[in-house]
Amino acid sequence: MTDTLVIAIDGPSGSGKSSVSKAVARHFNLEYLDTGAMYRALTWYCLNEKVDVEDATALVTAARTFPYVQGTSPDEEVIEVGGVDVREAIREPRISEAVSSVASNLEVRQILIDLQRRFIAEAQNGMVAEGRDITTVVAPDADARVLLTAREEVRLARRGLQLGGTQNKDQLVHQVSERDKKDSKTTSFTEAAPGVTLVDSSDLNFEETIDAVIAAVNTALGR
Repeated sequence: MTDTLVIAIDGPSGSGKSSVSKAVARHFNLEYLDTGAMYRALTWYCLNEKVDVEDATALVTAARTFPYVQGTSPDEEVIEVGGVDVREAIREPRISEAVSSVASNLEVRQILIDLQRRFIAEAQNGMVAEGRDITTVVAPDADARVLLTAREEVRLARRGLQLGGTQNKDQLVHQVSERDKKDSKTTSFTEAAPGVTLVDSSDLNFEETIDAVIAAVNTALGR
């Protein structure tokens, strides 16, 4: 895909992969790609444009035309749709509730996978790409591949903190566990594929998790 360093990190909701991936990108001086943001941004666009997220054909049309801009700096998040800053909007509960309908559309996935591969190929400094199918589909030939996970109760607690306590337990279960169950029908991110290193952060703090992932990457690189 590219001569520069590519690190692929997958994981379920609430595993901490976004924050950890940014830190890993900083450590190796790489660019960073949050592929989940693409699906969320497309979901925001569909809802904003009154596109029925249950209409498969309409979703594909939207995916082919939505005006999307995403930055790749681990230090400055840029996510825009049609010139609108949607960084906060794509994290709203209504997006979390609808995103699986978008992400489970196989034609939509292929459109966004192609876009993700272009981002990786064009990364001048190399890239840490994170999501749900990066290690197996988007970048199976990445230099290092990691599946970051944690026990369900830990992931629910982390997502609750991330959302500032705005969601009750039932809402968190819907956004985390039920979404993972639905998304796992189209991509595998619950078990490490051959050649992918599993890092379980259930009993690790943030810094320890970063260190564990960096160690996994160095091992994969033969360092």
